Amino acid sequence: MRYNGYCGCLRAACTTRTRDYKVCERHGYYTMDNNQFNQYNNNSGGNGNNNGSSGGNGNGNGRDPKKQNLLILLIAALLSLLCISYFMKAFTGATDTEISYNQFISMIEEGQVEKVKIESNQITIYPKSKQTVSLFYMQPTITYHTGKIEDDDTLTQRLLDANVEVSGSVPDGSGIILSILSYILPILLMWGLLSLLLRKMTGGGGIMGVGKSNAKMYVQKETGITFKDVAGEEEAKDSLKEIVDFLHNPGKYSKIGAKLPKGALLVGPPGTGKTLLAKAVAGEAHVPFFSLAGSDFIELYVGVGASRVRDLFKEAEKNAPCIIFIDEIDAIGRSRDSKYGGGNEEREQTLNQLLSEMDGFDGKKGIIVLAATNRPEILDKALLRPGRFDRRIIVDKPDLKGRVETLRVHSKDVKMDDSVDLEAIALATAGCVGSDLANMINEAAINAVKNGRQYVTQADLFESVEVVIAGKEKKDRIMGPKEKRLVAYHEVGHALVTALQKDAEPVQKITIVPRTMGSLGYTLQMPEEEKYLETKAELEARLVTYMGGRAAEEIMCDSVTTGASNDIEMATRIARAMVTQFGMSDEFGLMGVESVENRYLDGRAVTNCGDETIAKVDEVVKVMLQKAYDTAKEMLLSHRDVLERIAGYLYEHETITGKEFMDIFKEMTEGNQPIDVEAEEVTAQTDTQSAPIKENETEFSGNEPVAPDEAFEE
Repeated sequence: MRYNGYCGCLRAACTTRTRDYKVCERHGYYTMDNNQFNQYNNNSGGNGNNNGSSGGNGNGNGRDPKKQNLLILLIAALLSLLCISYFMKAFTGATDTEISYNQFISMIEEGQVEKVKIESNQITIYPKSKQTVSLFYMQPTITYHTGKIEDDDTLTQRLLDANVEVSGSVPDGSGIILSILSYILPILLMWGLLSLLLRKMTGGGGIMGVGKSNAKMYVQKETGITFKDVAGEEEAKDSLKEIVDFLHNPGKYSKIGAKLPKGALLVGPPGTGKTLLAKAVAGEAHVPFFSLAGSDFIELYVGVGASRVRDLFKEAEKNAPCIIFIDEIDAIGRSRDSKYGGGNEEREQTLNQLLSEMDGFDGKKGIIVLAATNRPEILDKALLRPGRFDRRIIVDKPDLKGRVETLRVHSKDVKMDDSVDLEAIALATAGCVGSDLANMINEAAINAVKNGRQYVTQADLFESVEVVIAGKEKKDRIMGPKEKRLVAYHEVGHALVTALQKDAEPVQKITIVPRTMGSLGYTLQMPEEEKYLETKAELEARLVTYMGGRAAEEIMCDSVTTGASNDIEMATRIARAMVTQFGMSDEFGLMGVESVENRYLDGRAVTNCGDETIAKVDEVVKVMLQKAYDTAKEMLLSHRDVLERIAGYLYEHETITGKEFMDIFKEMTEGNQPIDVEAEEVTAQTDTQSAPIKENETEFSGNEPVAPDEAFEE
C-alpha cells in the first residue's frame, strides 16, 4: 500500500513528504493523502505499565494467549494424572491382593488355584472360590499376585501336577498404545470440560475469554443508520455532527490548535434515542463502532471488569479511528461516594481502569468514547470532568416540531390516508418520547389492519394515542346503571369545570368506557399550542379541574366514591410543587423546600428542610386543595342543569367528542361568558421540567384505593 501525501499531523512546521505508507519520523503519524487520522504503529510503544512489552495496553495485558492456553493444558494434564493414579490405585488395591510365595505354594497344594498367569516379573493367581467386592457399582473378582522365585520350568511342572491351568503373557505393541491412550484421553477430556465450563460461565471467548471484551463491532454497511434516521433532536445532532466532521476533516481543526474531544455523554430520559444517535455518529463517520452495555463489564470473577476495559481499548487502538459506545454507563460509572452505594470493590476497580484508559489513550489516534445514561446525577465526578467526557449532550423529550418530525420518520414506511394530520397527533402527545411515538404509529397500523382498512386514518392514530394513555377498551366489563351514571357525572364534572375556566385546556373527548389500565372513564384534554411555561393561574385552573369530578359526585349523589383517587393524587402533586419548588405560595414565598432527583426517570422530589417545615407545607397544600374543591363545587352548583343534561347525553352515547360537548354547553348557557375563577397576577414558571404537570386527561377509577400514578381497576 502506497500513499503520496504530507504527514497526517498537519502541523505547520512539519513538511514531511513520503511515498511510502510509514510513520512520520518527526511526529509519529501515518502519512495519508486525505490527511485523515490513523493509528500508530502497533509495534511501537505501549499504553500502560507493561514494562517494555510491545503494543500492550497497560497492567500486564500483553501476555501471549498461546502461553496461557499451554498453561491451562498443563494444569488439566496434571489434574488428570492425579485423578487416574488415584482411581487406579483404589481399584487395583481392592481387587488384586499381594501374597507371599509360601502362601501361593500352599494354595496350590490345597487345590485352591484354578488358573495361573505367568508374566515376566510376577505371577497372577485366580482362585477357584469366586470372591467379589462392591466397587463403583461393579462386582469385580478378587485375584492375587506374587513375585517369581522358581524358574519357569519347575513352576510349570508343579502347576501341571496340581491340574492348574497355566498361561503366559505375549508381548504386544498395542498394549503400550492403549496404556498411553488411557492417560491421554482423560487429559483431553478434562481439558475440554474445563474449556466448556469457562465458556459457559463467561459467555463465550474460550478458555481465556474471561477477561475479553464482548463488545459488538459494527461497520458502516452493517449499521445503516445516519442522522436522517434520527428526528426531533436537532441540538444533539448538531453537537455530534461536529465530532463527525472532526473525524472527516481533522486538518482544519488541527491548524487552529483544536483537539478532538475524547468523549461525549448522552443524557436524557429513556426512549429519546440516545443509542440511535450513537449509531448514527458511527454511520456518518464511516469508522468502526464498538457497542456494549455497562453491565457487560461485570462478571462473576473479581478483576474481570478491569480486564475487559483494557481489552476493549486495546482492540479500539488496533481499529483506530473508531468510536466506543457504552450504553447505561451508570452500571460501572456510579459515584464512589457511599451516598450512591459506593464500596463495591469490583465496580470501583472497573471504574478506575476506565478512568485510566481514557486518560492514557492518545486523542490524536481518533478514538472517541460515547456513553449514554438517564441517571447523570449518580455518575462519579472524576468521570465527568473535561478530558474524559468533554461534552454533555442533552437528549430530551422532543418539542412539537420534534414530535412531528419523529412521527414522519416512523410513518414513512406506513401507508397513510390523505386526511392524516400528524401535527394534530403531535399536539395531543405532549411529553411523549420517540419510542412512544413509534409505538403509536405501529398501534395505529395494527388497528387499521384489524378493521380491514388498507390505509391508516386519523381515527386510528387518535385511537392509538388513547391506547398508550389509558389502554384498550374493556369490552367484558359491564357496569350497572347506577354506577355508569355516577361515572358520567364524574367525567362531565371535569369537562364542565374546564369549560367554565379561561385558563384551562379545551376538552377533546369524554368517555365512560372502561379501559385496561384501570380507568372506568376519562376526560381527554388537548392543548391549543405547545407550552414550555405555565402560569400560576393555569396551575390553579388545573387544580380546580381535577377536583371537578369529586365535586360532581357530591352534588348529584350526596356522597363521594373512590373514583377520584387518581385526581386527588395528581392535584396534590401539583399543589406541592407550587409550594415547594415554584415559589407560588404566600406562606413560603420564594424559598425552595424540595429539589428533584432522578430528573430523567421518576422525577422524585427530595425535601431540603426539617420536619416542622414539612408539616407546614402539608397544611398549605391542604388549604390550596380545599380552595380548589370549593371553587369547582360552586361552579357546578350554578350550572347543575347543564351537568345533568350533558351527563344524560354521555350516559346514552358512552363516548362524546369535545365538539359535541361544547355544542350542548353553548346551547344551555346561551352565550354566557366563562367564569373567571380568580384574577391573580401571572407568575412565570421557572422550572417546568421539575413540575409534575402536563397530564392531559383525568380518570375515574374504580371503587377501591389506588397505588400512586395508577388508576385502580375495579
